[in-house]
Amino acid sequence: MKILEKGGVTAAKGFRANGIHCGIRKNKTKRDLALIVSDVPASAAAVYTTNLVKGAPLTVTKKHLENGRAQAIVCNSGNANTCNADGIEIAEKMAALTADALGLDASDVLVASTGVIGQRLSLEPIAAGMSALVAGLGDYSDEAAEGIMTTDTVKKDIAVEFTLGGKTCRMGGIAKGSGMIHPNMATMLVFITTDAAISPALLAKALSSDIKNTFNMVSVDGDTSTNDTVTLLANGMAGNAEITDEKSEDFAVFMQALNTVTVHLCRMIAGDGEGATKLLECLVSGALDEENAKAVAKSVICSSLFKAAMFGADANWGRVLCAIGYSGARVDVMKVGVAFESKAGKVEVCRDGAGIDFSEEIAKEVLSEKEINVLITLGDGNASATAWGCDLTYDYVKINGDYRT
Repeated sequence: MKILEKGGVTAAKGFRANGIHCGIRKNKTKRDLALIVSDVPASAAAVYTTNLVKGAPLTVTKKHLENGRAQAIVCNSGNANTCNADGIEIAEKMAALTADALGLDASDVLVASTGVIGQRLSLEPIAAGMSALVAGLGDYSDEAAEGIMTTDTVKKDIAVEFTLGGKTCRMGGIAKGSGMIHPNMATMLVFITTDAAISPALLAKALSSDIKNTFNMVSVDGDTSTNDTVTLLANGMAGNAEITDEKSEDFAVFMQALNTVTVHLCRMIAGDGEGATKLLECLVSGALDEENAKAVAKSVICSSLFKAAMFGADANWGRVLCAIGYSGARVDVMKVGVAFESKAGKVEVCRDGAGIDFSEEIAKEVLSEKEINVLITLGDGNASATAWGCDLTYDYVKINGDYRT
């Protein structure tokens, strides 16, 4: 498995992308329309938000994915196309506009939107920009990544190279996500492409299995968005024998590649949370089972009090135990241990459920780094889990105080 220097959705054979400013967003310096296209029909799978309030694009995408195939993804930023009376009609017309420009059937186009909820999305700028969007298709994953950003401060992408049956395969992805990010499913918008050949049924199984330990374990602010979608296209152009057996070695390699991509994007999304200054990675070990390990990791990473402490580089480990206590997990508190770790070092702060002497100065140094590991040992078993989040800062309130206006 090799991580490529140039990442994104065009790393795999037969995929082109582009992103432009078409006029949905007032700021002309920001791209607001993105397109990803496979040269051939691809196996396709997606997972969606669990929020009962869902964006219209999700309904249309689900319908278009009933046959497990797709060839293009169109996505706009600046408007979520959610809670609008004409939302589904607009999403369907977005797919039709894209299909006409590409010479495809509309059912082979998947649709996504992100941005403000409850404002009607006009098709005019999308229709006006479609020709330029399609004409500019090429090795432009960066432009597509920029086209799906809202409050993100950095583009998020990765690509890996791996081997299946002697054939070199590639997989790459882009993501957007900064606010309204909370399990479960998914974490704003993620688009992944690969030139590996895999059946639609197994592709869906791979994605739904992977997200349980990746995108379902990320939280920025505790708000599950209405438009969360993770989409995966596999066009088979690498030439490997199609993967149809989930017990095969090829499927295991495919899962490893997918997990490498998704974990990388999870970390980028968490680290770029709205107003965030630090990436928090909570690693729980010694749990009774995976369910309990996940409950603890999620609870800690979601605690506003703990997140605020991390912003202030305050080793307030009591907030970690507090979050464990209300997590609902089966835990013997008298066995819990907590330590903080970063590139500045490691400091143990709690052992057997009680505080121990530690240097506040060293702890401050450890917690002043941009990436912090929260190490929790439960002493109840052998299960483990990892969750990702970020600190809670003044800027989070500033960003969301006037997000709509």
